[in-house]
Amino acid sequence: MTQRNSAAIKQPPTLRLHLWLETSDGLFFGIGRAQLLAKVDEYGSLKKAADELGMSYRAAWGKIKKTETVVGAKLIARCGNRRDGYELTEFGRTLLEGFNTWYHEMEHLALEKARKLFPWPIESFDEATCHAPPPASKE
Repeated sequence: MTQRNSAAIKQPPTLRLHLWLETSDGLFFGIGRAQLLAKVDEYGSLKKAADELGMSYRAAWGKIKKTETVVGAKLIARCGNRRDGYELTEFGRTLLEGFNTWYHEMEHLALEKARKLFPWPIESFDEATCHAPPPASKE
């Protein structure tokens, strides 16, 4: 397909991928858990990370614990006393960085292929969010 016909589509389609790792027990690591670990790393708090992602502390804790059980290693550890929060373990950081690298490489390959196969200009999620209008004010 060399001819591009974007007349039927008002805005370019956005490529989105859903990649995750699972066992027979189900999903144990995907973009949601990667975002959760990144927010724990940013805030030093599982509670703040959960709030930022719109989930309960209990749900966040359950996701972390399920992954830790499946992989047999801790993802997060307490910093000092109870009030000091959490930090990523070396394994948690390695898992997060590995997943992010894998995800971005797969997204790049998928975007190249989509741009060759489809008759429209395809945008990456990052490109599409750059063009998106800012969120409406909540005032």
